[in-house]
Amino acid sequence: MRPVTAATATGTLEQALAHAGRLLAREPGMAEAQAEEILRVVPGHPPTLQLLAAARVAQGKLEEALAVLEPLAASQPKWAAVQFELGLALTQAGRKEEAIAALRRTVALQPDLPQAWRVLADHLLDAGDPDAAAEAYLGHVRHAATDPRLMAAGAALTDNRIPEAEGLLRQHLREAPTDVVAIRMFAELAARVGRTDEARLLLERCLELAPGFHAARQNYALLLHRSNLPEQALAELELLLAAEPRHPAHRNLKAVVLCRTGDYHTAIELYAELLAEYPDNAQVWMSYGHALKTAGFTERAIEAYRRALAILPSFGEVWWSLANLKTFRFSEDDVATMRGQLARADLSDDDRLHLDFALGKALEDAREYEASFRHYAAGSARRHGQLHYDPAETHARVEHIRRQYTREFFAERAGSGSQVRDPIFVVGLPRSGSTLIEQILSSHSQVEGTMELPEITSITRLLREQADGDGAMPYHEVLARLDAGALRELGERYLAHTRIQRKTSAPLFIDKMPNNFMHIGLIHLMLPNATIIDARRHPMACCFSGFKQHFARGQSFSYRLEDLARYYTDYVRLMAHFDAVLPGRVHRVIYENMVEDTEGEVRRLLAHCGLPFEEACLRFFENERPVRTASSEQVRRPIYREGVDQWRHYAPWLGPLEQGLGAVLRAYPGVPEQEGP
Repeated sequence: MRPVTAATATGTLEQALAHAGRLLAREPGMAEAQAEEILRVVPGHPPTLQLLAAARVAQGKLEEALAVLEPLAASQPKWAAVQFELGLALTQAGRKEEAIAALRRTVALQPDLPQAWRVLADHLLDAGDPDAAAEAYLGHVRHAATDPRLMAAGAALTDNRIPEAEGLLRQHLREAPTDVVAIRMFAELAARVGRTDEARLLLERCLELAPGFHAARQNYALLLHRSNLPEQALAELELLLAAEPRHPAHRNLKAVVLCRTGDYHTAIELYAELLAEYPDNAQVWMSYGHALKTAGFTERAIEAYRRALAILPSFGEVWWSLANLKTFRFSEDDVATMRGQLARADLSDDDRLHLDFALGKALEDAREYEASFRHYAAGSARRHGQLHYDPAETHARVEHIRRQYTREFFAERAGSGSQVRDPIFVVGLPRSGSTLIEQILSSHSQVEGTMELPEITSITRLLREQADGDGAMPYHEVLARLDAGALRELGERYLAHTRIQRKTSAPLFIDKMPNNFMHIGLIHLMLPNATIIDARRHPMACCFSGFKQHFARGQSFSYRLEDLARYYTDYVRLMAHFDAVLPGRVHRVIYENMVEDTEGEVRRLLAHCGLPFEEACLRFFENERPVRTASSEQVRRPIYREGVDQWRHYAPWLGPLEQGLGAVLRAYPGVPEQEGP
């Protein structure tokens, strides 16, 4: 080490001090020696004393560090960095009250020290003062934007550099485990990559430390909504709105959640209020249109969609929302506008695929079928490219279910589950006529229509989380181990979690989630007296209708004709299996039969549900209940026969579908003979 002499120039002193600072992180003993050398030449030099104390703290020499820091802090009462160092040293020495005082002085002198606020909050919480701790954590939140480590992690997260962001946040939280801003960022990362439970626990910890951290509570409410916990989401939103009653994001999310719970009229009022204040927000105009459409206010919905497009003509999802009304017809000007937008080089993938689907519908209505198919195919290809669907995985799952859920399997568990008969499950494939069945049943005085309830999926996720190790089919393996009591609890959980959707006193309610055909084993075990209806439609009609439908989420199999054929075949095979092992358990409604003999099919349907015939079920189109699916406008009209064979207009381009369906198509409405287990 180069000695520091009395004749040392100021520049040399600064260089020596900088060198000692660089040593501090990796070799604190050498940093201490360098600081002592400087102090022999420049006694009492405050920056060097601070560095000396920090080097001693890093080596665990707390008493020696405090011997320097306490007189230095007394002589430099307005130096925030020294007060912070003193607070940290007093903390390690166990002198908590003095540490709190030093940290309070620190943030009073320099409020933009986020980690000082955090350490102060930790101490206040440990001292039994949660209110003061919560305020200190909010001080940390307010100033965290200046923390270079959090800034780096935030930039990585913004750029979707997930591994880098995760590494930075993990390292930071190892050093500062109560950094609520970092915890919230980590929760956002976990949610983004599908680690929902981890995200939820992180946000709960965040809010435990800082109940007034509104941004974290907003994230928590959104996560609860996406996790199918709308009641809990609404409770969090009420806390937010009590503190910030005019906050637009809180009000918007509340409207979204209310749509999930079926309270459309309140949601519509909220959207209208927001739009009165923010009339140029195209996204909210679209959401408003969705709520109006579902509640049956079609003309108002169209007007809302038009307002969104006036603001943002390239907004593909809105063009598709108009097309998805099914009964709406585009004008020539609309088609020209869509084509013009589609020609733009700067259009996003999502806008482009939505415009392709919308143009496909517009050209179908104009009977330009070849051009229509090109757009449907382009939109589907683009969407397929965004997804990662593997038809072999679906087939393997179906075969596993067929092997596990045998007659003997069900016989061993007879009498299990909740014995209530409230739910009527309508299953099948999307675009198979399930919404029509739902509308007919919900027109009965003893039946309430709800929506596509995600609760069965939530239960399968719960079972999957209980699995040990990495089994091939964890949810089914766990379900096979449950006893009668556990199966009854699952049934009761299902009823409890769907109760928020029930708005009337009707004894029965409908859960119309087509893909639940994969979970008939679970449904039968936990709710053995529930009714199960299978909606089935001609394979070509059903599959092509799915192909030209852009679904908001899920249905990843529907964007390739070959995948659709294989999925439909697996569905038929699985339903035939349940017909064999649970004879009479599932009532099947063939869509074409419902069209040709509506009253006869309705009478058979009601009889299977144990319900007396009511004339209102034949006048289902007069039912004013909200309908959320793509068929919402169609089921508000009498049954029409034109839809049965619409797919034939596209027959020249459906060869892969027809070939893939093979024996299933030839046997329809029957099914091919089953082989295997």
